[in-house]
Amino acid sequence: MDTQNPSVPPHAQARPAGNKHPNRAHRTTGGLRHDNTRHTTRFTVIGNHLAQHRELSLLAIGLGTHLQSLPEGAPADIKSLAARFPEGAARIAAALRELETHGYLRRERVRTPTGRIVTRTTSCNQPMAARHPVEVPSRTAAEPQKQETCEESTPHRTREKRAPRKPLPAVPSPAHPAPALLQAAADLLADLHRHDSRLLLSACDTAHLAPGVAAWLERDVTPAAVRRTLTADLPPEGV
Repeated sequence: MDTQNPSVPPHAQARPAGNKHPNRAHRTTGGLRHDNTRHTTRFTVIGNHLAQHRELSLLAIGLGTHLQSLPEGAPADIKSLAARFPEGAARIAAALRELETHGYLRRERVRTPTGRIVTRTTSCNQPMAARHPVEVPSRTAAEPQKQETCEESTPHRTREKRAPRKPLPAVPSPAHPAPALLQAAADLLADLHRHDSRLLLSACDTAHLAPGVAAWLERDVTPAAVRRTLTADLPPEGV
């Protein structure tokens, strides 16, 4: 008979090799993809040694990137950064210490021409170059000056020779160092210079002394009482 039996199932077709099965969804590999557009204005070149640093925290990498993007003379103290970002003074101080440890930041206290003591912050975009400068032949006055590796956060570049700094004294620590408590202590210390101009503390000093102030605040000592204690009977020659 020429008619086909409709009850007979059709012959199975050969399965396509590999991933070419018509019913299989197309798979793409995961991971990051870039949709980049070339910058022509308002951009900062950041080295991968910072952006992909294996030892710095994500907060420190982000803060280091932010500092490198700031213009010359922009404020870079803990209080200004804490006002700009939500992380708080204690976490920002810790991130600054990380950057300092790995050479991306230098902080020093200098006296301005008006006699005021300020903290000068230097952001280094290539720490290894700053630590091991390449010797170049002496140039004549007619030759152009090369751009420095590090960018100062204050316009006064002249450094003054200062005596070696004594180690900071040990301070007590709070029983429960909550971030909010440490931030309140750091804010109190950062505000001391408004009550006595000699008490302009560096970021390092503030981070070191904050646990001691937090211990006082934890014992229900009022901020006003702590402030009076820290500003009373200061030596006339300065702190």
